[in-house]
Amino acid sequence: MAEASISVDQDQFSCPVCLNLLKDPVTTPCGHSFCMVCINGCWDLEDQRRVYRCPQCRETFTPRPVLRRNNMLVEVVEILKKTELQAASLCYAGPGDVECDSCTGRKRKAIKSCLVCLTSYCETHLNPHYQSPAFKKHKLVEASKQLQEKICPQHDKLIEIYCRTDHSCICYLCTMDEHIGHVIVAAVAERKDKQNQLKEMQKKFQQRLQEKEKKLQEVKQAVKTLKSSAQAAVEDSERIFTELIRSIEKKRSEVTELIRAQEEAELSGAEELLEQLEQEIADLKRRDTELEQLSHTEDHIHFLQSLQSLCVSSGSEDSPSLTVHQHLSFDGVRKSLSDLKERLEEFCKQEFSKISTHVEAVQMILPSEPKTREEFLQYFCRLTLDPNTVNKHLSLSEENRVVIYGGKVQRYSDHQERFDRCNQVLSKESVSGRCYWEVEWSSEGWLYISVSYNGIGRKGRGCNCKSGHNSQSWSLQCSPSLSFYHNNIQTELSASSSSRIGVYVDHSAGTLSFYSVSDTMTLLHTVHTTFSQPLYAGFWVDGLLSAVGGTVRLCDPK
Repeated sequence: MAEASISVDQDQFSCPVCLNLLKDPVTTPCGHSFCMVCINGCWDLEDQRRVYRCPQCRETFTPRPVLRRNNMLVEVVEILKKTELQAASLCYAGPGDVECDSCTGRKRKAIKSCLVCLTSYCETHLNPHYQSPAFKKHKLVEASKQLQEKICPQHDKLIEIYCRTDHSCICYLCTMDEHIGHVIVAAVAERKDKQNQLKEMQKKFQQRLQEKEKKLQEVKQAVKTLKSSAQAAVEDSERIFTELIRSIEKKRSEVTELIRAQEEAELSGAEELLEQLEQEIADLKRRDTELEQLSHTEDHIHFLQSLQSLCVSSGSEDSPSLTVHQHLSFDGVRKSLSDLKERLEEFCKQEFSKISTHVEAVQMILPSEPKTREEFLQYFCRLTLDPNTVNKHLSLSEENRVVIYGGKVQRYSDHQERFDRCNQVLSKESVSGRCYWEVEWSSEGWLYISVSYNGIGRKGRGCNCKSGHNSQSWSLQCSPSLSFYHNNIQTELSASSSSRIGVYVDHSAGTLSFYSVSDTMTLLHTVHTTFSQPLYAGFWVDGLLSAVGGTVRLCDPK
C-alpha cells in the first residue's frame, strides 16, 4: 500500500551534489538531504578552515555536524527504485519486434501468440490466459508475425496435421474433405521424422561448408601466391630492362668513342699535311718573288751568278703526291646502326610475344561451367513458393513447391506482395551465387519460367507486372511455343523443349541459362548480363480455360 501512495517526481529525491537518486541519504542541520559520500566529500575539503557549509543553502556550521542516516528517505528511495525497475520492465516493441495486439497507444513487445485467438500479447495482457479457466485450452506459442500461416485458408481452423500423401500441412476439417484416404499424421509426429532428415541435411551442408571453406583457403592462397609472383616478375623485369638499357647505353658510348677516335686520328694527319703544304706554298712564293726581281736586274754578272744559285736551291722539294677524298662520311656506321635497330625491334617483338603468352598462361584455376546434370546438381537449391505472392487463381501444395492453376478462386488474404491480376508467383528464397533448380510442368496453356527482382510490379496487368516484359525480369516461355523475353523483347528459340526445364544462375558472373532436361542437358538459351539485385524464381501461367488443373512443380533431384 505504501508503494501505491507515492506519486512524486524522482527529481525531488535526487542529491544536489551528484544529481542522482539519493544513496544512503543523510540530512544536514539546515534540513537539506545529500548522499552520505557526497556531503562528506564536500566537508573533507573544508577541514582546514573548520567552517562547514551546506552545498545547497550555503549555511555554515561550526564544528562539523554529525550526520545520521535518514531512515524515512531510505524507504522512499527504495520504493522509487522498485518503481523505476517496473517501468523499465515494460518493454516497448521496436523495429522487428512483434507488437501486442491488445495494447492501446504505444505498443509493448509481445511475448506469446495465441493460435486460438490469433492474437499476440505482452506480459500484462497475457495474464488472463494463465489465470482464467476459459483460456486453458488455448495454445500459446512464441510471439509470431505469421499467425495467418498457421490457419487453414479454406476452413479458418488451426493447422496441426500433416498429409504425407500431398506433403502439406492441413487442419482437421481438410482430412474430411480433399484429403480423405490420405496418409495423415500429427504435425508433432511428422516433425520428429523430418528432424532426422534435417540432421542429415545439416550434415551434408556442414560437409559442403567445410569443402567451401577449404576451397576458400585455396583461393586465398592462390591470390597471395599470384600477387607475390606478379610482384617478383615486375621486379625482375625492371632489373633486366635496367641492365639491358645499361648495356645498350654502354654500346652507344663505345660507338661514339670509336667515331670520335677515327675523327681525331684523321684530323691529326690532316693537320700535319696542312702545315707542310702551307710552308711549301710560302717558300714557293718567296722564290717566285726573287725570280721576278732577278728578271729586272741590269747587272749581267749578278743575273748569271744569282740564277745559278736559285736553280740549285729550287730542286724538287715538293711533298709526296697525295690523294684527298672529298666525300668523307660515316653513312656506313649510320646504316649499320639502323639495321641493328630494326633487328633488335624485330627480335624484341618476337620475344615480347612469347612473354605475353607466358603472362596469359598464369591463371588461377576457377570452377568451369557445369556440363552434365550431375555437375549442375552440385549447385541445386531447394526453393519454395511464397504464399504471400501467389495469385488467387493459383493454389499451392506439397510444402509450397507445386502450383495448381485453374479451378475455384482461392480466398487469400490481401497482401502488398501478392499479384492481384497476373497469374504469377515468386519463390520465398532469393537466389545468390551459383544456383540450379528444375521445373516440371503438365497440361496446356501459357507457361513462363522466370527469374525476377523483388521490385517487379504486383498490382494490375501492365508490363511492369508481367515476367519478361520489363527490365526487372527474365522469362522463358515454354508453352505453347518456345521464346525468351526480357524488357518486353521477344527472342524466338528454335530448340525443342521438354516437360522438365533446368534453370542455372551464376549471379556474380551474370549468367542465366535454361536447359531442356532429359537423358542429356540441352541448352535452350543463355543470357549474359549484370545482376544488381537478388533474384527470385517464379512462374506465370495463363490460358486457364484450356489448362484447368495444370501443374507446375519445383522438382527434387533424382
